[in-house]
Amino acid sequence: MPAIQRSEFALALNQVASERGVDVSVVLDTVKNAILAAYRKDHPGIEVEEYSADLNPNTGEAKILHLGKDVTPPGFGRIAAQTAKQVILQKIREKEKEAIITDYKIKIGTIVNGMVLRFAGSNIIVDIGKSEAIMPVSEQISNEKYHLNQRLVFYLSDIREGPKGDEIVVSRAHKGLIEGLFKREVPEVAQGSVQIKEIVREPGNRSKIAVFSNQSGIDPVGSCVGQKGVRVQAIIQELGGLEKIDIIQWSENSEVYIAQALSPAKNVRVEVNEEEKVAHVFVPAEELSLAIGKDGQNVRLAYKLTKYRIEIEGNEDAGAEKAESEEKDEEKTA
Repeated sequence: MPAIQRSEFALALNQVASERGVDVSVVLDTVKNAILAAYRKDHPGIEVEEYSADLNPNTGEAKILHLGKDVTPPGFGRIAAQTAKQVILQKIREKEKEAIITDYKIKIGTIVNGMVLRFAGSNIIVDIGKSEAIMPVSEQISNEKYHLNQRLVFYLSDIREGPKGDEIVVSRAHKGLIEGLFKREVPEVAQGSVQIKEIVREPGNRSKIAVFSNQSGIDPVGSCVGQKGVRVQAIIQELGGLEKIDIIQWSENSEVYIAQALSPAKNVRVEVNEEEKVAHVFVPAEELSLAIGKDGQNVRLAYKLTKYRIEIEGNEDAGAEKAESEEKDEEKTA
């Protein structure tokens, strides 16, 4: 084998062994098998069991042996060298991919910056830096428009087995995206002085987030809203300006918590049946539509946030007008 090829072999083998943590013997066995396969390709019909490949780990010189006898064809050294180089480079790529996947496994549950790279049917392939990720249609916001080279923030939700090995799954619809954005924009959340108790979300439309702090002097809702709303507005902009976010103060008192959860409705009165987990809510007539929300969305999210079935009525002083909505039956049977 020519000296330059031996040099390339030695450098590549050393790179795999020392930098990528691959056992040298495993690499050498893989290379031997590949060299033998290359020989068989040019010599069809040979008895495979009678042939073997020998590879010098120091020089990279390769030989074909038939029952222990050297039968290496003239000029085969160059073919062997190219085969060895390809195998080793493939091993390097495999180890690099493994290292990247391991790195991203640690990051599951966090947010990452990414760029829309291409469309694969209904799925979107995203460049997230060291690797590509897939955003399935189920993880996309239905009313959000995506285009090539668009830069967005994504929630790293999973690593799953795909047709070509492990694939990284990202999401724009997961509630973890909201949590990650609050951690990024609100130092008190990142530091733990403000806790996120619960997030419920209808992606692209509305979210409710319940926050709490047991540290005196800290207003959890005010911290998340920011001065003149700057913090929550930054998060809404990251969501394309499509999604409203209600920031609720969490409370151990069920009646107080449910009243808060029905924000932006105000002046509501709540009576709770703890045994049946039902909340009877009385709302002033002018706040009724806000409490229920468009298509019942506000009361539906409040139910998901508090885990209480919520029955809304007009304020008894105004004649106890019953609030009728298609979603009420859904809340009762939820």
